[in-house]
Amino acid sequence: MRTKSLKKNKINVITLGCSKNVYDSEVLMGQLKANGKEVVHEEEGNIVVINTCGFINNAKEESVNTILEFMQKKEAGDVDKVFVTGCLSERYKPDLKEEIPNVDQYFGTTELPNLLKALGADYKHELIGERLTTTPKNYAYLKIAEGCDRPCSFCAIPLMRGKHKSTSIEDLVIEAEKLAANGVKELILIAQDLTYYGLDLYKKRNLSELLNALVKVEGIDWIRLHYAFPTGFPMDVLEVMNKEPKICNYLDIPLQHISDAILKSMRRGTTKEKTTKLLKQFRKTVPEMVIRTTLIVGYPGETEDDYQTLKQWVIDMRFERLGCFTYSHEENTHAYNLEDDVPEQVKQERANEIMEIQSQISWELNQEKIGKVYKVIIDRKEGDYFIGRTEFDSPDVDNEVMIDAKKSYLKTGEFYQVKVTNAADFDLYGDVCCKDS
Repeated sequence: MRTKSLKKNKINVITLGCSKNVYDSEVLMGQLKANGKEVVHEEEGNIVVINTCGFINNAKEESVNTILEFMQKKEAGDVDKVFVTGCLSERYKPDLKEEIPNVDQYFGTTELPNLLKALGADYKHELIGERLTTTPKNYAYLKIAEGCDRPCSFCAIPLMRGKHKSTSIEDLVIEAEKLAANGVKELILIAQDLTYYGLDLYKKRNLSELLNALVKVEGIDWIRLHYAFPTGFPMDVLEVMNKEPKICNYLDIPLQHISDAILKSMRRGTTKEKTTKLLKQFRKTVPEMVIRTTLIVGYPGETEDDYQTLKQWVIDMRFERLGCFTYSHEENTHAYNLEDDVPEQVKQERANEIMEIQSQISWELNQEKIGKVYKVIIDRKEGDYFIGRTEFDSPDVDNEVMIDAKKSYLKTGEFYQVKVTNAADFDLYGDVCCKDS
């Protein structure tokens, strides 16, 4: 009779939350593979590692529900072991141990070597850039720094990720080269704050120097910037964006609010005047730039006047890409000391209204694209359409380009010149002119 110990273990990594968690899961999987372990991503496996998110209430609920789901599978004998890692585990480990004690072990965000040891693997320091990517083959996230030094009142990220810590330019170039060798054509640079990059290592904001190094990596066609901070933005980045065709004319810069009173309470270190001036400078310096931002409504003390100021500003600024979220009252943050005084219904109504305004803006901007030709990368085929993106769109959050599969056979991961024939509020429709050389 075969005993359980003779069974070949398969480790299933479950990823919840943001792109930083995607990256962390990929690094974990790369380490496991280098140790000779059989590892899969969100498939069947008798050992489960859940990489959790602990950012806001909805994400925390999803993480807890996922843990409970796999604990039921463990009790039913469908899986043998369940390990939990990531932000939720970092932030609430004592509570989780008490509430869900049957998890085999909990690990924080900085405990990868210990997690690997529990999985019967060694942490291999020499594995620079060795990851098992879980995104479509043509793009990958490149995490250039961990943690955050910003004091934003509403944010629990520093509690879960620690202080800002940059990765060296040399190591990032090596990682980019390995990704390119595996067919990656688009790098999406991520960090809690890209603009802080290099301050710890090089004693200056060094994002532009990193970009100048990454554009030299053969095989990489697009480099996209995610998660910049408006205060202290290194303007030399705009010069690189203008000069280097590989740098997408795209910037994700979460601004959160625009009322001076709310910005002060949020501890954002800026004002409406300064922020508006910065955005106008972006558009003046890089006329083709697409700006993506995110906003929070329902922050403690947000009055109707504060909200109307934000709403009018959204109308005036006409952001190409925008997401709006309701405030989440997070323990151990500075804002947790404030009264969460905006009713949930009002929060949701405000968020919905902002997104309705943005939907109309997006529709109007998309109508202007009809008849124009864009370079498009194909991410996947879905139903009757090949689905791609322009340089002005990031995966999962932005516009997509739909191309009739009956008219054209396209290869995923390849670039094509596409003429836009029709447009909706968040989708473009087009026909292929030719493959991009």
